[in-house]
Amino acid sequence: MKRRITFIQRIDAGFDPQQVVLTSSSLSVRDLDAAREDRFTVELDQLPEQLRGALEHSSGLHLRWASERPYDALAPFASRVSPGLHVQYTPLKTDESPEALCTLLRAVVGPDKDAQFKDCTKPEESFIEPPLSTNSASSASLQYHTHLPSVKNLVKYIQNDVCAKESTECHTSANALLTADSIDIDYDSSSRALTVSGFWANPPKGDWTDQIMKPSSSADQIEFGLLGAEPGLEPEEIKMGGLLAVVGQDQKLKPTMFSFPSRHQHLIESSSYTVSFTPPTGLHPEMSITIPRSTLKQPPAPNDATCALHTYLTLPSTIFGDQYQLATTDPLFLESHNLAVLKAHAGEMDLEAPDWVVKNWGSSWLLELATPPTQEQDQTPVPSNWTATIPLHLRYLPPSESGYRTAHVPWPIVFWACTTEDEEGMGPNPFERTHLGWDGLFGPRTTFYQLSPAGERLVEDVDVPVLQLSGEGMFQGKFIELGTCVVISLGFLWVLLKLVRVAWSSGVGANGKSGRVGAHDKKD
Repeated sequence: MKRRITFIQRIDAGFDPQQVVLTSSSLSVRDLDAAREDRFTVELDQLPEQLRGALEHSSGLHLRWASERPYDALAPFASRVSPGLHVQYTPLKTDESPEALCTLLRAVVGPDKDAQFKDCTKPEESFIEPPLSTNSASSASLQYHTHLPSVKNLVKYIQNDVCAKESTECHTSANALLTADSIDIDYDSSSRALTVSGFWANPPKGDWTDQIMKPSSSADQIEFGLLGAEPGLEPEEIKMGGLLAVVGQDQKLKPTMFSFPSRHQHLIESSSYTVSFTPPTGLHPEMSITIPRSTLKQPPAPNDATCALHTYLTLPSTIFGDQYQLATTDPLFLESHNLAVLKAHAGEMDLEAPDWVVKNWGSSWLLELATPPTQEQDQTPVPSNWTATIPLHLRYLPPSESGYRTAHVPWPIVFWACTTEDEEGMGPNPFERTHLGWDGLFGPRTTFYQLSPAGERLVEDVDVPVLQLSGEGMFQGKFIELGTCVVISLGFLWVLLKLVRVAWSSGVGANGKSGRVGAHDKKD
């Protein structure tokens, strides 16, 4: 197993060389204020049989989990996904759909009353096919998402099924993931190795104080880095410098400095956004994305790049957009919502289907936002907010005891995408993060500048009115069921009465007892 531990200090953070001490058998850090990434790489033949069986049927499997807590995604870890668990999956053969992946997801998610987990039966039924990608290196053939506030079931699975019983280090590292801001799990059939990465934007408590022991096996390796990041000479570059070491091999920390191109950049000037639903939501809620006008400035992209502000929505099956409404070219509609164009969408698009009929997890939407002109931004006399609104619709949900159900809607991500006409990809990046669900929808030379969500919780809870099963009031399930039976019975009796009256009048006429028919016979 290989392990890479990277600390990223902010430019204004102080550092004392005594905070990092390297010996022949260990490396110690003390009172370190920095972001941290831990990455573990395990060979396929070292994994348990159940997990190995699921991976052997995959050409690529990429899991991305993000916390509902806001955090600062600083460079080179600036990329974001919406809160919850995202799965990008490409089967090894298109005609195979192993149940092992769904079994694995149930173990990782641990469905409960708060998870709103769409039961995974087969990937082609529960997953969706993402929009056509322009970058095959960052795309998969199937996509999945579920609401997941905590990764406690994932940690439990790693400790019970992946870690060796005698490995206290593995159990401790897995338990640390409970406080992570984001977690990545990657498998690629070409490398036949599984990589697990955890990211902490800040220390969970106080500052980082840890002791990293030399691996017991010569086949294992622990790489350590204490680095700082700043913009490079080119707009798409990141320059990093600091100290590196291999624990148990190097006698002292080695200074280093290097630069590399990165698709994901951190905005130098703080730029944030908030998300809300305009009350009352009803069955047709409207999502509002609010950004301070003072931060709506073009990012420092290359001169030949074209930049536009985008948002990427990950919507559960309980809420959806109307593809025909959002794809309209009506200028009045677009201007009233500050939208430019619907770039891509995928997933369940049936406008009438209730939620219990929908089998897959939901839908995804990429929209370009119509930002105000630069002149208008400069002429604004006082700071104010700019808002884009997205009309959405709620599905009919199963009845409940209270008469309401809650739809958990994750905040979308908002970012600038600056694209050049160059079709060649960027060079290697040691911290590259791909398969985010939305990065594959842009060309390989696109640079992304992420806006930071500003809220206490990055998930909106929308109360959906449903049929009430119990309690007081006339709209309980039993009263509606009884009323339905009464109305159907009365309707049946009314139709039966009409049929009897028609049959009776026809019978009388045939016997010559109707005055009208008798007169006709007399005339004949």
